[in-house]
Amino acid sequence: MMTWDTVAIVGVGLIGGSIGRALLERGLARRVVGIGRRESTLAVAREVGAVSETTTDLAAGVAEARLIVIGTPVELVAGHACEAARHAPVGALITDVGSTKQAIVEGVARLVEQGHFAGARFVGSHPLAGSEKAGAAFSQSDLFEDRTVAVTPAGFNADEEIDAIERFWRSLGANVLRMTAAEHDEAVAASSHLPHLAASAVAAATPAECLPLAASGWAGTTRVAAGDPELWRQILSENRRHVLNALARLQQELAAYQRALESNDQTTLLQLLEAGKQRRDSVGS
Repeated sequence: MMTWDTVAIVGVGLIGGSIGRALLERGLARRVVGIGRRESTLAVAREVGAVSETTTDLAAGVAEARLIVIGTPVELVAGHACEAARHAPVGALITDVGSTKQAIVEGVARLVEQGHFAGARFVGSHPLAGSEKAGAAFSQSDLFEDRTVAVTPAGFNADEEIDAIERFWRSLGANVLRMTAAEHDEAVAASSHLPHLAASAVAAATPAECLPLAASGWAGTTRVAAGDPELWRQILSENRRHVLNALARLQQELAAYQRALESNDQTTLLQLLEAGKQRRDSVGS
């Protein structure tokens, strides 16, 4: 099993905190350094056992880390990875947990071409785990157990770097799926980003006077709408092209429902509902 002496986590939120807890509780790292801007946030990470020590100084935090995980907002990942690479040991591995990949990987590729990653290596990742809750206080050591992690290597990656990051995620209990950054972004636009957009729209479209009758159906459908709006603004903007394509498909489906209801076409309405049920049933519970 892959073990580490020192792992640094830049941005110890729900995902970063869960990584730290999994590493420490499984005995996979002797030392986990949490790096962040606010001491209050880092204090929570220490209290819940997500890290063994913390610092607000990124350079000091990564100085001895052989593995660095970037858990900051997607717009900041490439810059933080570059800064970490400047101060990390030669040969250190850097990965991230961002919900979009193409902009991050392309941003890092430009920095690699400029020589900013001479001593460290970056391989993009996205663990498909988490919830609408945020912060290390909600972290779980088993968050990645039997969950999928997409690993999105680029042309500048060597096979041993990719393999090492994949082994890291498997050591946390995850199932790894390797794909290109473009394939990832197209898939999550439909399976993650569109559902969040739709949930938010359903929540906003529900009149306040109807909420006393909102039960489990409404709560389940809109659960992810409780996520951090600023975080989701960044994700949707970063993956704008693919999200627009997914949104167009949803609009076509909704238009078909509207036509069927306006014409009282019971046959078509049933066919639409059955098609949705079949697609949902195909992925199991």
